[in-house]
Amino acid sequence: MLKKPSPRQTELELVTLEQLVPADHLLRKIDAAIDFGFIREMTEALYCPDNGRPPIAPEQLFKALFVGYLFGIRSERQLMREIEVNVAYRWFIGLRLTDRVFDASAFSQNRRRRFDGTDVAQRIFDHIVEQAIARGLVGGEVLYTDSTHLKANANKGRYDKEMVAKSRAAYWGDLDAAIATDRAAHGKKPLKPRDRQPPVKETKISRADPDAGYMVRDGKPKGFFYLDHRTVDGRCAIITDTFVTPANVHDSIPYLGRLDRQRARFGFDVQAVGLDAGYASAPIAKGLEDRDILGVTGYLRPSGPKGMLSKRAFQYDAGADAYRCPEGQMIPYATTDRNGYRHYKSAPSKCRSCPLLASCTTNAKAQKTVTRHVWADARDRVDAHRLTDWGKALYKRRKETVERSFADAKQLFGHRYARFRSRAKVQAQALLAATAQNIKKIAMALWPLPPRPV
Repeated sequence: MLKKPSPRQTELELVTLEQLVPADHLLRKIDAAIDFGFIREMTEALYCPDNGRPPIAPEQLFKALFVGYLFGIRSERQLMREIEVNVAYRWFIGLRLTDRVFDASAFSQNRRRRFDGTDVAQRIFDHIVEQAIARGLVGGEVLYTDSTHLKANANKGRYDKEMVAKSRAAYWGDLDAAIATDRAAHGKKPLKPRDRQPPVKETKISRADPDAGYMVRDGKPKGFFYLDHRTVDGRCAIITDTFVTPANVHDSIPYLGRLDRQRARFGFDVQAVGLDAGYASAPIAKGLEDRDILGVTGYLRPSGPKGMLSKRAFQYDAGADAYRCPEGQMIPYATTDRNGYRHYKSAPSKCRSCPLLASCTTNAKAQKTVTRHVWADARDRVDAHRLTDWGKALYKRRKETVERSFADAKQLFGHRYARFRSRAKVQAQALLAATAQNIKKIAMALWPLPPRPV
């Protein structure tokens, strides 16, 4: 017989919050694997010790943020509504069933008043990486690096044009010294100091977020974006570094500096790195060799006008320091420019009667110019690694490590869009998202674990 249901929602039951959270819930795994106690110690100096109203515990504040990233809740107001009704979220953060959930403005107020201008997000990220190292999940011997774009919170049609200096990489000082040495070896006068200043270019500057960069790349959307340059360890794909730049900064600009930062901060003994084709450049190759690191980069397809001879058709003769064209003519050294490229120029008198002239050069003087970087030898050696058996195996792991990390970040952790404006705030977002990914990966790798003693 079908009976009339009783109003069970109003019944009084004697339960604990512990009973209501499933034993295999993700947050239980994270709580068993990660020690969040360091957050209070790390942020204690930012709170007044003997005055004011009692604040929200910092570990609760950051745990709530991690819940938002872990479960793809982009809105902080929506996050508070979810915490209010989800007993697993309450249990993880440390709220009782009857505790009032703090207001969403607590995040913005703490971000603006207490944590603005600090490196708290970076220090939390680093501490979680250290916990992964202590658990044997990070080796620091093989690292994979790539970048992905985040859409800035800015209208691509509202901008001003300004003349802005191009970004200079950390290796420019070494490159200037190499240029001076190369010019001296060839009997050329040194360049004037003003000639080595970074050039300026007209750039679109967003009115809403001036820190964002206008991105124009093949196969990518146009507009204002940020780039998240991320490094992942080869052992268990733990993220060991994340660094945000405007989208119009080339991938190679911050790379060596961030690599050195990881080696110094975590004591990594890096033996090899796997990099996308965007990092296939002579300065990166030289920097890796100087650090005694084997590099494997993707193949960078040569570009040039259609129907013209490619640079590969001209063979370099190291003994003569000259190029040999397909017709056998030697193209000698002419000069070294301020960007570190040697220029080799042919004799116009010989080129005018060459049958390949139309497909060789469009120069009005019938002169062919071939360029070669002062560190091109290092680039050739690094490129050769890609063809070895170990190089192929190492590069193949990219899609299982850093590319998979970005895919998870965008699909599951809301990493497609910049939630804030300004590079510093987007940097904090990238660090917190990467931290959330790391704590999930650590928890899943170590489960099952016995609960920590209270």
